[in-house]
Amino acid sequence: MRHSAVIFLTLAVLAAAQSVKPPAPQVTHPPGSLVKVNGANLWYESEGQGEPLILISGGPGDSHGAYHPFFSQLAAHNRVIYYDPLGVGRSARPQSNKEYSFARDVEDLEGLRKALNLGAVNIYGHSYGSMVAQAYALKYPQSVRRLILGAPFHSGAMWQANDDSCNEEIRKQFPEVWDALQKLRAKGMVSSAPEHQRLYGSVPLGLFYFHDASKADLLPSEASNQDLYYQLAGPDADFHIGGDIAALDFRPRLAGLKMPMLVIAGRFDRVSIPRLTLEYRKFAPAARFVMMENSGHFSFLEEPEKTLSVLREFLAGKPAQGSSAIARSWTRRATVTP
Repeated sequence: MRHSAVIFLTLAVLAAAQSVKPPAPQVTHPPGSLVKVNGANLWYESEGQGEPLILISGGPGDSHGAYHPFFSQLAAHNRVIYYDPLGVGRSARPQSNKEYSFARDVEDLEGLRKALNLGAVNIYGHSYGSMVAQAYALKYPQSVRRLILGAPFHSGAMWQANDDSCNEEIRKQFPEVWDALQKLRAKGMVSSAPEHQRLYGSVPLGLFYFHDASKADLLPSEASNQDLYYQLAGPDADFHIGGDIAALDFRPRLAGLKMPMLVIAGRFDRVSIPRLTLEYRKFAPAARFVMMENSGHFSFLEEPEKTLSVLREFLAGKPAQGSSAIARSWTRRATVTP
């Protein structure tokens, strides 16, 4: 999710504002192509063999680029599938922003699964992508082998708490930016106004997303689709969540999901904040919960080895706290509940 232009977010707008930020490392993408899904061409890439693992990006409006090259390490045992949603990356743009919707994102995931002739799949959704993943698992449970939620949001109310958390960080740490924002807002400007976006994007990414701010350099530099973001999250999304996202609430139904479920959170995430990610232990008591103790919003960038161990064991169907050397290596540094 963007911290609202969260990422979630979003990330790209904020990243672009960092004038001293070096370019993100170049990565080699696996083979890809366009596939027709619900009347539009969506770009996807695929590598590896085994049970499919579909990755859903954040934003809304971010491409799959942040997943490279980390998830290639799972390609030895899984077919890893990356894709760009409608209006993002190399996928088609609609004629009108009104064609963007949360429901469309959910249906496009099902359409992609069918277009690629896949059976039941493993799903990984990060940030905003976790919301698509939860909605998909609730609507198409028979199509989901395992559900993985990274830095997730269980509701629009939780996203609003993200907004409040990020803005409190700005107010405390960058009071000069906060004061300038208040002057713009006093003139009637909202988050989607270009001047408001530029000022909001001047705050370093590390403040919201990272425990180790240097890891922000690993994020891709391609731009996210701001039209899509504000269509789904509302015109003042950095302060007041609106649009389709505001009405979402998966909490009452999560306990009914029968597939294995993994939730990965970051102790220093100021976007998907720990106080609320921990609530997944209540709303989805059968899920495995992992708190990465040295991560913010992107554990696969800040603690890649431990995140990889957790993902491999979960995808292989191993118990939450096995006796393997890999399990012992990450349980010492991560707080885990079955």
